Amino acid sequence: MELKYKRILIKVSGEALSSKGNLFDTNIIEHTVSEIKTIHDMGVQMGVVIGGGNIWRGREGREMDRTTADYMGMLATAINALCLQDALLRSGVDCQIVTAFKIDKIGELYDQRKAVQYLEDGKVLLFACGTGNPFFSTDTGAALRAAEIGVDVMLLAKNVDGIYDSDPKTNPNAKRLDEISYREYLSQNLKVMDSAAVAICQDTKLPVLLFGLAEKDSIRRAVMGEKMGTLLH
Repeated sequence: MELKYKRILIKVSGEALSSKGNLFDTNIIEHTVSEIKTIHDMGVQMGVVIGGGNIWRGREGREMDRTTADYMGMLATAINALCLQDALLRSGVDCQIVTAFKIDKIGELYDQRKAVQYLEDGKVLLFACGTGNPFFSTDTGAALRAAEIGVDVMLLAKNVDGIYDSDPKTNPNAKRLDEISYREYLSQNLKVMDSAAVAICQDTKLPVLLFGLAEKDSIRRAVMGEKMGTLLH
């Protein structure tokens, strides 16, 4: 089958890498790395943005200074990037951590031109620390990086299998949407992806496919253009 997308950015939520009682679920990480390796070996150029929700979310620091709490969240994404980098290197996938602010021992400071060159050279890029600024989520960081490196699609691999018309955790009758426009998403005040990230995608006409990471061969199937999850466009 022919690839539908040849340069992609995958946003992997931190929670999707964890399981109950474990910050890192070895089986999930191995599954994720196997999928990344499969499509990397098919010639797909790929960036990966990792959330930090399995470790810390800025909004959890209710009594804290918001800026401090958000920087803690950014550092959580760097920990997750290190975990994924280790697993990718052990599987034989050449990769590079790129950070939004200087953490010299962890990775390189993000540079748009160098990032594109790395992709063209066949490296998988692991983007850590979101946008590098407080008050912005890693979804916004993913949308920003996806626009900057010129991907064909942004893939949101989460622990939910698509966008629903209401919260499926609280409403058992919630219906999954096959597709939805940026305008409809924003007007309905849906919460799967934050509004700032959706606004960037709308401005840059960047399609977003949201699907469940745990589904069998989910990333490969998404790259091949199989109908799955929810398409936001």
